[in-house]
Amino acid sequence: MKRKNVIRAIACGLAAVALAGALVACSSSGSSSSSSTSAAPSASTSTAASTSTSTKSAKLTIFAANSLQKALPEVQALYTKQNPGVTFNDTQFEASGTLVSKLKDAPDSADILICASKATMDTASTNGSIDDSSRYDMFNNDLVICTATGSSIKITSVNDLTTDAITSIAIGEPNAVPAGKYALQTLKSAGLVTYDTADDGTISNIVYADSIANKMNAGADKVGTVAKYVQDGTCQVGFVYTSDIYRYDGITTAFTTPADSHKTIVYPGAVTKASKNADVASDFLKFCTTNADALKIFSNYGFEIASGSSASTSTAK
Repeated sequence: MKRKNVIRAIACGLAAVALAGALVACSSSGSSSSSSTSAAPSASTSTAASTSTSTKSAKLTIFAANSLQKALPEVQALYTKQNPGVTFNDTQFEASGTLVSKLKDAPDSADILICASKATMDTASTNGSIDDSSRYDMFNNDLVICTATGSSIKITSVNDLTTDAITSIAIGEPNAVPAGKYALQTLKSAGLVTYDTADDGTISNIVYADSIANKMNAGADKVGTVAKYVQDGTCQVGFVYTSDIYRYDGITTAFTTPADSHKTIVYPGAVTKASKNADVASDFLKFCTTNADALKIFSNYGFEIASGSSASTSTAK
């Protein structure tokens, strides 16, 4: 009998506790919102806040410099993995000048623009195509003279291009392909070309030195085409980026041009002014230069984080 009394007592006690809990719950539900917001956030609330990017939802379109063709899709896939609600349309990889022109003609055709030079991004800004407050310098690159893999050609300076061993040289069209403009700057520093530059950066009146005049191609439509010319033997050497050596088979670096022979190679990124997904687009750009795995991908393709790059601070000038 004592055992039954003990059990009965425990049961009554539990019932009392349950009743008290119910009364407290009712009281809480009727309390003012000010008292509920003053409470410390629960663990589940904190977790939700820290993973808020996973709730983003958008389909982004990116216009990106041709030299990002290998690295950027891998980073996009990484971003989607961490943010399942965000996917990407087919990214357009073309010469920066071409992309800027396309964006001018169709302002709402992309959410993000990444160029291979400040000058082309400046043009996009002048066109009113980008949100200037979102612009910042993302990456640096090097300009190299490449040869076909297995080639016996040796280059120890830019002036070696004047020797009889070199009969054909490929560069990008300088008014559309930033790598072509950097190439002209390098050739000019060696005294091998003269040209005029307009206030908007347009190059004209190109005159090559006699020692290379008959060796130069007319100007490729993109840096990838320069790589192809060297790869298939159309030209013996070509001016490309270090990153192009990583993304194209059949070419190798013969000579890295001196950093002071051309302007610093910078890749600025910006959200387009007409983007309907500006917040997500901005978040992706920040991800590119702050996420450790994303940075590793870019590094694997020869890109370096731009000096002073900050995903939280615009470096637009």
